[in-house]
Amino acid sequence: MRDAKRMSPLGAIATGLVAGAVGTGCMDTVRFLRQRRTGGEHNVWKWEFAPVRGWQDAPSPGQVGKRVIEGFTRRELPDSSAWLVSTLMHWSYGSAWGAMYGVLVGSLRTSRADYGAPFGAVVWISGYALLSEAGLYKPIWEYDRKTLAEDLTGHLAYGVGTGAAFWVLRNFVHE
Repeated sequence: MRDAKRMSPLGAIATGLVAGAVGTGCMDTVRFLRQRRTGGEHNVWKWEFAPVRGWQDAPSPGQVGKRVIEGFTRRELPDSSAWLVSTLMHWSYGSAWGAMYGVLVGSLRTSRADYGAPFGAVVWISGYALLSEAGLYKPIWEYDRKTLAEDLTGHLAYGVGTGAAFWVLRNFVHE
């Protein structure tokens, strides 16, 4: 652990955005390896950028993005935009949480990479709280343990990746 000065708010946000993108890549790596281990045959590019043919197939980040964009523009998005919105929302959501991590950890005098694991757990549980309220998830108690454990491990990988990237960027790049 190294002693560091507190970061400026903008420095903490920028560093957190980058760290959150790294964390998102870590989460996706865990999920990709899981699909390969269970018989999936997609390579990493086909898996990461798999087509989303329409809104009925869009994952929850895409559904949230659709609601925000349609609410703001008062126009219905076509099915052809489901893939782009879903992909952008997934990476933006991870980066935005990273920015919040940056503000929290960047305000501390010392930074530890292992702050990321509990942070990933917070992101995981908040998703179940918020997305169930939005009608995109069932309440958490309606999911089986295997589903919750797989989702939690992905979010822990996100948190660990975000925490480690933030620590490296703060201690070695911002000097």
